[in-house]
Amino acid sequence: MIPFNHLGWIFKTFGAKIYPKVVQEELCTFIRPLSKGAKVLDVGGGTGMMNTFIYTCRKDLALTSVDPAKGMLKFSPSYITSHQGTAEKLPFQDNEFELLLMGESLHHFRNVDEALSESVRVLKAKGKLFIYDFNLNTFMGKSIYRVEKFLGEPGNFFEPTSLKNKLETYGFTVQIKNYGWRYTLSAVLEI
Repeated sequence: MIPFNHLGWIFKTFGAKIYPKVVQEELCTFIRPLSKGAKVLDVGGGTGMMNTFIYTCRKDLALTSVDPAKGMLKFSPSYITSHQGTAEKLPFQDNEFELLLMGESLHHFRNVDEALSESVRVLKAKGKLFIYDFNLNTFMGKSIYRVEKFLGEPGNFFEPTSLKNKLETYGFTVQIKNYGWRYTLSAVLEI
C-alpha cells in the first residue's frame, strides 16, 4: 500500500509537473460553461492539484476536495474546502455538485462501481465529470499498473474506451482525448 498519508509534501512539490499543459488547458475549456459559484468536487483530490488548475482559470467556483489521506489534504490550498472520506462513500448531499474531478485517482479506488454510483448521486443532472488517468494499453500505463499492484494498490486502470463504455451505463455521454500514455474523459450526466 502506498503511504499517501506521509507523501503529501512530495505531491504538493512535484505534482503539477506531471500534468501536461494541454490537459490543464482542456480542463479550463471544459469548466468555462459552469455557472458562477458552481460547486466542484475533486474525488481523491490529494493535495488539491486539479482544483488548483481550475482556480487558475476561474476563481469564482466553490472548490471542494475529498481524499482518505489526511496527510495529503493538509497540503491543500486554503481556497479548497477539504474533507476526509472515500470515493465509495462520499460525505455529501445528493445533487450537490456541478462538476466532479478525478485526476489520477480512479485507479486507486477500492470499488470503481461504488465510486461511480456515488459520483452520480452527488452530481446534479447535466453535471460534468472530468477524468485524467494512465492508459492501460500503453507500455507506460502497464508499467505503472504493475508497480502499483506490487505496492498493494487496487490498480483499477482502464483502457479509455472501456471506461467510456462503463460511464455510459451510468448515464454519461463521454468524449475521450489521448495524450500519449495518458488520457482524459470529459463526460456529462444526461439523467
